[in-house]
Amino acid sequence: MELELDRIQLYGFDAVLDTTLPREETLEMIVPDACPDILRVVETDGKVLLGRREAMDGHLELSGSFKVSVLYLPDGESGVRHLDVTIPFTCTVEGRDVTPGCVVVASARLCRADTRAVNPRKVLVRAEAAIALTVFAPRSDTVCGKVLDAEAQGVEQLTETQEVYLTACVQEKPFPCADEISLPMSKPAPAELLKSRVCLSRGEAKIIGNKLIFKGSANVSLLYRGEDDGLYTAGGELPFSQIMEVSGVGEEAECELTLALSGAECALDSGGDPRLVTVNVEVLAQAVVRELRVVEVLSDAYSTKEYLSAQWDSCAVEGLLDQGLRTQSLREVWETVTPLREVVDCRAAVGAVTRQQEGEKLILSAPVEVQVLYLGEDGELCSASHCVTVPCPLELPEGCVCFCQCEVVGDVYASAAMGGIEARFSLDFRFCALARRQLTSLSALAPGEVPESSGEQPSLVLRMLEGGERLWDVAKTYGTTIGDIISANELEGEAAAAGRLLLIPRRR
Repeated sequence: MELELDRIQLYGFDAVLDTTLPREETLEMIVPDACPDILRVVETDGKVLLGRREAMDGHLELSGSFKVSVLYLPDGESGVRHLDVTIPFTCTVEGRDVTPGCVVVASARLCRADTRAVNPRKVLVRAEAAIALTVFAPRSDTVCGKVLDAEAQGVEQLTETQEVYLTACVQEKPFPCADEISLPMSKPAPAELLKSRVCLSRGEAKIIGNKLIFKGSANVSLLYRGEDDGLYTAGGELPFSQIMEVSGVGEEAECELTLALSGAECALDSGGDPRLVTVNVEVLAQAVVRELRVVEVLSDAYSTKEYLSAQWDSCAVEGLLDQGLRTQSLREVWETVTPLREVVDCRAAVGAVTRQQEGEKLILSAPVEVQVLYLGEDGELCSASHCVTVPCPLELPEGCVCFCQCEVVGDVYASAAMGGIEARFSLDFRFCALARRQLTSLSALAPGEVPESSGEQPSLVLRMLEGGERLWDVAKTYGTTIGDIISANELEGEAAAAGRLLLIPRRR
């Protein structure tokens, strides 16, 4: 009859897919009748809104849209005009281990966008995004902690303390964020809102009970044309504080929070104050909660009364190697065709982060495109862009699993430099590096047949420990206990047994 074991269930999630998907879309668009003809396209900017995410057998589907603003100079009229362009997209990602029960954590950011005027009434718009996604599959593993009622059955057991870094919970919460931004009285009243950007930033996150409380803000940047046809910028911060349900984790667990835009609308107040801009943002907060758990694992057992047959099972677990935040500050200078007189607006967009192992270093690299809208010395509106790759070296061994998020933090600054533009900005690399290993525990224990080689054995044995041998190994071989060996040899502890001739009393 099989002996009863105390079985411990480890519930959590496995990352079965972690990748960044490039997505490019183009759209040919007719200029609306209410808009003047295009003389010259100046700049294209926008945002990516995340939509449906659905895991299926062997693949997942994502959808969303590019919200693009095209700035152009009109033919025969003064001032800058804009076109709002929406480009929907749907993409499929293959994944062998993806199933309908998986949870998808995703975010999308605009890498670059450009527009070509086919003729004064038609444009071709191209937009490129980097969609970062991680797919988590629920998992449940069983490990054995001890033999129940071991003393009554004469069972000696060896347990080991193991640390497991478990992805214990993956949860999400969509929520709205809305407010009004007042344009400054020191500038002319707005005639047209030309473009808007929304940057989501994380704040403090803390688990209390079964609630995750997190804070953050939606930072809005606006560019508008004044009644004097001049270009002006404004901005505002929409702070938020939210509560998300999490389960099965302690308050010391660590949370990796991903914020994604699923909707964003900015518009001038048409019926009231002309200097008010109403902002409505839809945010998807996605939390990956990881927790360090200490587990007592039954690694071996035997009986002093009878021979036992044992079985072992293994499961894949993860351990924490390192995690943290690395900030890289950049200063980039590049030449422009037209000398710069005044910067109107600037942004930095991060592309897909790549990983490259070089010995004991893992190099994270993020491509960044800096785009500057400026007035030349002759007052002409121009734009210029510059691409740079930003490395972030980490001391991590080959074979580790590294999850990474990269984003521009703070403001992007641009100014005139000798013959061109100087831009300054900072990138945050957030990373979590894990090492995977096999956790082995005894899974079944039952009475077994006496080995043929056992025969008649002496009741007392004299021997020394061999290289790498433990008292446990000797006690198991001769069907006795560690306590009996220590008592028979009057040892102060197991460490004192090394290098001594030991008397091994037998029980079985």
